[in-house]
Amino acid sequence: MTIKTHTTDYLIVGSGAVGMAFADTILTETDANIVIVDRHHKPGGHWNVAYPFVTLHQPSAFYGVSSRELSTGCKDEVGLNKGLNELATGAEVSAYFDNIMREQFLPTGRVKYFPMCDYKGDSNFESILTGQKHHVDVNNKTVDCTYLKTTVPSTHTPNFDVADSVNFMPLNELPSIQTPPAGYVIVGGGKTGIDAVLFLLQNGVNPDHISWIMPRDAWLLDRENTQPTEEFFTSSIGAQANEMEAIANSTSINDMFLRLEASGVFLRIDENVWPKMFHGATVSKMELTELQRVKNVVRMGRVVSISADKIKLQQGEISTTPYHIHVDCSASAISNLAMKPIFTKGLITPQTVRSYQPVFSAAFIAHVEAVYPDDAVKNKICNVVPLPNSDLDWLRLTAAFLMNQHIWSKDEGLRKWLLNNRLDGFSKLVRSVKPDDMEKLMILKRMRDNGKPAMVKLQGYLAAIQQGQTA
Repeated sequence: MTIKTHTTDYLIVGSGAVGMAFADTILTETDANIVIVDRHHKPGGHWNVAYPFVTLHQPSAFYGVSSRELSTGCKDEVGLNKGLNELATGAEVSAYFDNIMREQFLPTGRVKYFPMCDYKGDSNFESILTGQKHHVDVNNKTVDCTYLKTTVPSTHTPNFDVADSVNFMPLNELPSIQTPPAGYVIVGGGKTGIDAVLFLLQNGVNPDHISWIMPRDAWLLDRENTQPTEEFFTSSIGAQANEMEAIANSTSINDMFLRLEASGVFLRIDENVWPKMFHGATVSKMELTELQRVKNVVRMGRVVSISADKIKLQQGEISTTPYHIHVDCSASAISNLAMKPIFTKGLITPQTVRSYQPVFSAAFIAHVEAVYPDDAVKNKICNVVPLPNSDLDWLRLTAAFLMNQHIWSKDEGLRKWLLNNRLDGFSKLVRSVKPDDMEKLMILKRMRDNGKPAMVKLQGYLAAIQQGQTA
């Protein structure tokens, strides 16, 4: 079988949300050609294997590609997100990306799409179905959108032992349960653990029948503070002002977290347990109230093994039975937390340049690639905002985000792009403030006045952490 050869300007490896957002901006802002390679049968990356009841954790308006709205502009009228902007379901997100490929990308004639293919490196890929080998001559750069690969429960192998007799499943299988078990054991305290618990509670499961193994409690974000519409200005922009003020006025790292909680920036499930984890999980206040109904929360570290009658943890063990369903929510959302330069010779490695927003980051990186000629300059504009794991990582990502915001604010072209890009939900909100709206102007003033002092305080705390002083 001969090797098929293709020539293109950009070879994008991965047609998940990041790859699609990058490609969309390149297609919109340049005349470049693109080859897209992906293992899945359709675009969307991990959305192809996500659990059936998954939704976005932040408003739909912040997600997708720049050129096409995902949001319908509606607020949820029922459920635990009631009164807030809609959260697209996994099925809606999957269909959205499929439509973009079929209706926008391919009709341009500038995109060649190769689904069901394995990328082998060095511009080579191979069809999973036929074995056909391909090589791509790349004029500009390869774009590795698999670097921050998302892991999902359905394809995750637990890093603990599970006996054959244990009733063990990923949360993907929860909707397929046919008979009531003796109880449910949720393994994992992150976003998927939250979603599993909420799914059970919303379907009538008694909270006393749920055991929640939570190796670390997490600081959570209030979803009301992420709303991009004007009616939520006081919540969203106000939360940013509260954040800067809390950091600037804090006397220690712990004091800072307490101030962030008191001002409504952070939430936690149990006020008596100090969170040690931060993954950027977002909940509504109604969801938080539901989660607090589960009283049997097991805080003995990570699971070591599960047998027919007991669960061994790092700091003890609890009993179980073969009649309990054990739900695996232990997969890490991102499998690779190491940072590397985004722009290198012949290669772009998209990573987050703004906190919690990988798709915005991909679109922004594509714009910088299209406009700026030098990789050194591009990397200076696109400092990587590290993905968080521990509570202290929040300091690192916030400092990096503030640095990027400062750099972008000095560039008139970037300011204009941000204002006109739909994935940047807050620029328009800030610019829309009228000169006689004193309440909103005061919020903006608080944010400005505390910005530099907050950055200085964060840098001091980070220096102390480096020296082993974390109090």
